[in-house]
Amino acid sequence: MWCSQQLGKHSLGFLKKIRRYLSITRARGIVRRYFILNGFDGSMTMFGIIVASWFAHVEHPQTIIIAGLGACFAMGISGFFGAYMAEKAERDRMLRELEKEKNGKVDPERYEASEFISWYVALIDGLSPVLTSMIALAPFFFALASMLPIQTAYMTSFILTLASLFSMGYYLGRVAKGNGWIYGVKMLVVGAFAAILIFLIEIMI
Repeated sequence: MWCSQQLGKHSLGFLKKIRRYLSITRARGIVRRYFILNGFDGSMTMFGIIVASWFAHVEHPQTIIIAGLGACFAMGISGFFGAYMAEKAERDRMLRELEKEKNGKVDPERYEASEFISWYVALIDGLSPVLTSMIALAPFFFALASMLPIQTAYMTSFILTLASLFSMGYYLGRVAKGNGWIYGVKMLVVGAFAAILIFLIEIMI
């Protein structure tokens, strides 16, 4: 009991620190953009792989899983290191400007917040495409274990991917204080457009 209470206190303290650093660096909007942008990339990449596999009549779930995992981890690693380097450079520039304004008298907490946010943004950027990709790939793991027919896995994956796209669009709409349903439908239209392009490529080859 004592251990669980201490763990709860540490967790609350850590979350409080994250909120504090986000407030100092004004990074909430940046984190949201990274999460949606790369989550969208993950969903659309998997959607493209799965739709293309369906049109190509791929019947082996392991083929789709290997291709999907390769793509999603490549996006995750690229997103993590790319975001860290870009955000670190931007935060360092802002700190140098602040040092000039304040003649070097900058609150040490700002340095801590800047470093933390660079890693935090990179983590969000790297994990978001992996998360949305794994949602799309999940049915094929069940198919690999002979718990789902491959065609059912395809249909389930399509539904999950479109649901992910709609959810991200809906969330964007709420952030923009607009109509979340309209934003969600716009995301679905993008998914449908990608499927049509893949279909046209399939019939032309």
